[in-house]
Amino acid sequence: MNISRLQPAFTVDVPVGQLRAIEQLKAAIASEELRGFAESAGTVFDFKVDRPDRRFWSPHLSAQFSATDSGSQLFARFSPRPEIWTLFIAIYFVFAILMGFALIVAYVQWSLGYAPWSLVAVPVGLTMIAVLHFVSLVGQGLSSDQMMLLRGRLDRALEMAFEKSPESLSAVRSNNT
Repeated sequence: MNISRLQPAFTVDVPVGQLRAIEQLKAAIASEELRGFAESAGTVFDFKVDRPDRRFWSPHLSAQFSATDSGSQLFARFSPRPEIWTLFIAIYFVFAILMGFALIVAYVQWSLGYAPWSLVAVPVGLTMIAVLHFVSLVGQGLSSDQMMLLRGRLDRALEMAFEKSPESLSAVRSNNT
């Protein structure tokens, strides 16, 4: 697993235009088979884990269509649920702000001729950020089964929408996360 990849992503090229692709995928996720497992708003589709199976680290799959010269492209990204993602980002910012404050206090201490003891907070903050990053990677590993489930649901929706197997649509793994 790539240590810098917090949100794995992939793309799927679809041989129809963006608006038609959106309409067809909306119809597919509204089918009896997929109802309740996905929702859409505009060009975005969110595939979610069933509520009884949801854990703290459960992912969701967000997909969005964009127009291309040969039809359209679906860009999909696995990420934590929005409320969990917000919590992690808030914790990152709290530690970053505390480290910035510690640096300012250390500068003041140094400029007044005192020992800059507040610099101790910087490695502590960096360690906490590294631990938080590691925890997010562990959560991603624990949710790999649910990521496969969500990818399967997206593949099934694409198959229903375009009456082609996901392998016949050109799927490309993307490393730009």
